[in-house]
Amino acid sequence: MREVVQRGLYYDELETGALYRHRPGRTLTEADDVLFSTLTMNHQALHLDAAWAATQPFGQRLMNSMMTLSTLVGLSVGQITQGTIVANLGFREVEFPHPVFHGDTLYGETEVVDKRLSASRPGQGVVTLEHRGRNQDGVLVARAVRTALFWTRAAHEAHEGARDAPADEDDA
Repeated sequence: MREVVQRGLYYDELETGALYRHRPGRTLTEADDVLFSTLTMNHQALHLDAAWAATQPFGQRLMNSMMTLSTLVGLSVGQITQGTIVANLGFREVEFPHPVFHGDTLYGETEVVDKRLSASRPGQGVVTLEHRGRNQDGVLVARAVRTALFWTRAAHEAHEGARDAPADEDDA
């Protein structure tokens, strides 16, 4: 029987300029917002106080922007980074050009902006990704540029093989 393990893409498989659309999307609810905001100690009234938020410029509560960013990155995991990423190196140019409201559905897309082999970590490469989130109407609601360290296929397979190899009897 052939065994298939779900994974993201190795450094070798990522192509500069490629655009990955992540589906299905995720409908963000009031419960998601309240839970995320309280778990992260963010007691901002724009997320938790419907009466007060109704008096503010958008007239309703907004989704916590960190929830939006986390969900946007999370949408990409199965298609791009599952089991193939070594580490996040950083985020920059994080923007929220349009509010996200309770009940909006977030759809993600990721573009591979740049990539290079690591000079200090053989078998790994630095990849720059641009994540973009759009709501159900196609309006851009979030954008972030992310740099991450990825395995090359050969190095990861060698690493996994070394990890799974039985110890020598002399080592026992």
